Amino acid sequence: MTTQWSLTIDCAHPAKLAAFWALALGYGEKPPPAGFGSWEEWLSHHEVPESEWDEGAYLADPDGVGPNLSFLQVPEPKTVKNRLHLDVQVGGGRDTPWEVRWPRVLAAMERLTTAGATALREETLQGRPDHMVMADPEGNEFCLL
Repeated sequence: MTTQWSLTIDCAHPAKLAAFWALALGYGEKPPPAGFGSWEEWLSHHEVPESEWDEGAYLADPDGVGPNLSFLQVPEPKTVKNRLHLDVQVGGGRDTPWEVRWPRVLAAMERLTTAGATALREETLQGRPDHMVMADPEGNEFCLL
């Protein structure tokens, strides 16, 4: 039996970063907990001060397959390389023929760059492009393959 898990990303601007990752992954806003019509209703019920309502954002896979993502505001900026990163398989992953996969990677790179990502470098394998190393709007590295 597997254990359910989620990924939490520390950041300066939770809503902005969540919007970027929703675009990158095809995710949507996580529904509020059962019994609540909105996150605001849940926050009010738990007496979270309104001044703290923008300190987090939550995404979910609309198909219910992938992990949930949480974005939590922290005071310090990112200062070192990630020890964990996402491989976003926009091209279908390495099982997809390169001729099909690589144009998909380039299209996603353009779309995500427009949304605030930075292309850091192109990595090659056996003499041809294999994946793109990118950074999200707050500098967190991820790969497109």
